[in-house]
Amino acid sequence: MIETMLPNVDWEKMWEATTETLYMTGISVLATFVLGLLLGLLLFLTSKGNIWENRFVNLVISSFVNIFRSIPFIILIVLLIPFTKFIIGTMIGENAALPALIIGAAPFYARMVEIGLREIDKGVVEAAKSMGASTSTIIWKVLLPESMPALVSGITVTAIALVGYTAMAGVIGAGGLGNLAYLDGFQRSRFDVTLVATIIILIIVFILQFIGDFITSKLDKR
Repeated sequence: MIETMLPNVDWEKMWEATTETLYMTGISVLATFVLGLLLGLLLFLTSKGNIWENRFVNLVISSFVNIFRSIPFIILIVLLIPFTKFIIGTMIGENAALPALIIGAAPFYARMVEIGLREIDKGVVEAAKSMGASTSTIIWKVLLPESMPALVSGITVTAIALVGYTAMAGVIGAGGLGNLAYLDGFQRSRFDVTLVATIIILIIVFILQFIGDFITSKLDKR
């Protein structure tokens, strides 16, 4: 029955493309979480009235974040071709998509981290300072725990965006469901291949959203 309705779908290829998409998304989400968290913390801590207030450093980091957050992803991939070839050695395959995915998503998540940190009641931070807490203690015991629901919600949104980015990266040969949908589906007029690839991408997005919402609801004590 399925073979009749979807005659052009090679399920082995579809499974391989799905694992490539999951691999690209998983690695880039982990790297984005770490880099975005660091950038977001630096943006917050160096801003006016905070522990490491430094206008110049804040301006440099803010400019970096704004520039890379504003470049359309498909253009960013092209701009990063020399860098990607230097780091990875090739522009083809799922690993070749990782630099662009991470550099494109980390600044986006950094802004979400900064927003989450700004929502923390300043009285909580001041109370920790008055008790002689060190900067590292304030970061690990106050800022991160208090902003955790916002951080998880932010990385969920970013992860979903990254699934879309992997599909765009696939168009220029990075592998995954986007690559299969474009080359094997669209270019060869096989609508069923494009449809199945799209449905699988939607399923991945729904699962990511469900997991993110579940964790956020468990962490949110309000």
